[in-house]
Amino acid sequence: MYRFLLSRQWVILTLLSLVLIPTMVELGFWQLHRHERRVALNQVIADSLAAEPVPAESLTAPGAEVDRDHLYRRVTARGSFDASDEVVVRRRTNADDEVGYHVLTPFVLEDGKVLLVNRGWVPADGASQTAFPEVPAPPGGELTLTGRLMQDQTTEASGIKNLQGLPDRQIMLINSELEADRLGKEVLGGYVDLTDPGPSGDTPQPVPSPEHDSIGPHLAYAWQWWLFAAGVPVGWVVLVRREARERAEKAEREADAAGAEDTEPAAV
Repeated sequence: MYRFLLSRQWVILTLLSLVLIPTMVELGFWQLHRHERRVALNQVIADSLAAEPVPAESLTAPGAEVDRDHLYRRVTARGSFDASDEVVVRRRTNADDEVGYHVLTPFVLEDGKVLLVNRGWVPADGASQTAFPEVPAPPGGELTLTGRLMQDQTTEASGIKNLQGLPDRQIMLINSELEADRLGKEVLGGYVDLTDPGPSGDTPQPVPSPEHDSIGPHLAYAWQWWLFAAGVPVGWVVLVRREARERAEKAEREADAAGAEDTEPAAV
């Protein structure tokens, strides 16, 4: 009755089902792990924002990589801004999704080391984004700033290519190693998004605080993949039973037709 399962069509369908089931299960666990990482990151962000600020040099150093557990940690630093080596970071958006620049200003610490400070967003001067934008000067003199500690931006993590041949004083990524080469100074690993002091005018617009309440759709996606995986064998059984029933009905019709022919009177 089920010899049709040995046909080429059904062998291919069965093998495809056997491949789909573990693939969908694995995709479900992949989404589950993404959900777990998102939940863990939300907790890191919440803890970092709630913690009291600490000196930046207690969490990072020249050539160091900012630990994930210190991401968004509020830090302080004392020194002065060096606007002469200020650059802007291309293709950054503000809270209204307008494309412009982030302003990256070196902050020279009392011991001579440099902390990279993202002072916030400014609009582009025109659609071409080739001219250096209008950037308000940073606060002058010696001061103490507060900001959120961030990891270096990389192409691998952000998907942003580090393009070459850019207009003067424009960069694609905030990366302490690249900036150390450009400045020829000791630069602390990572950078900070400035929170205090705030801008004296409308720009630079401060980088918004990170969102850490949403867990995203990953858990729902995980359950979807697992339901799909469970549906494959169910669907396979349904198709097999339907095929078997149709073949049985066809065989019965053919038998009835043959029996009818046998019972017909012979022609005289």
